[in-house]
Amino acid sequence: MNIRAVIFDKDGTLFDFQSTWGFWTGKILARIAGQDGVVLENLAQALKYDVATKKVLPDSLVAAGTPVEISEVIQRFKPDMKVADILSQINKEAETVPQTLVTDLKLLIKQLRGQGLKLSVMTNDAERPARMHLEAVDALDLFDHVIGSDSGYGSKPDPTPLIALAAKMDVSASNCVMVGDSPHDLIAGRLANMRTVAVLTGLGERKDLATLADTVLPDISYLANWISSQNA
Repeated sequence: MNIRAVIFDKDGTLFDFQSTWGFWTGKILARIAGQDGVVLENLAQALKYDVATKKVLPDSLVAAGTPVEISEVIQRFKPDMKVADILSQINKEAETVPQTLVTDLKLLIKQLRGQGLKLSVMTNDAERPARMHLEAVDALDLFDHVIGSDSGYGSKPDPTPLIALAAKMDVSASNCVMVGDSPHDLIAGRLANMRTVAVLTGLGERKDLATLADTVLPDISYLANWISSQNA
């Protein structure tokens, strides 16, 4: 069946992951730990973050988890703080984190729209920061819909948010492709009966993504040509 719509993950797919979230994670953990080096070390270990290199490590909850899940882990080491307060703090901090696009997004969207495709974003980030990130690079209006893990449809790897987006775009799930950098993205796509494309601009490694994807691309700049070849 022809591809008629694309659903993008955000972090590690539209945006370079380490440039954005490596910086953010270090800032959040330092703020929450304060002067307590032991708490900082425990938080970094629990969230798989390398303080020295300021990089998020593979399989970190920061890469594929929701803000609520991250807040719950942090709260284990800061029992004096409520999960809701931690969540509010990390979401607020996330709204203004600097974003680095993987490619010329406007050019890519122009190529995809030229093929008559509908385009949306589903991220495990919260919806408000996600919209602000896209707006910061003048890209929010490029997409038909943007939803996050707090938009009422659940989070990946649950396929429900992807199925909801397909319905919003008035496209059958089988005519959609899910594009992401993590197993969570690809598992959700497979469970939703969508085609799946993996990209290598996040933390996921080719060997872990290939078995879940119809193809593995270096980054999303290769996507338009791949879809064109599939619809030929």
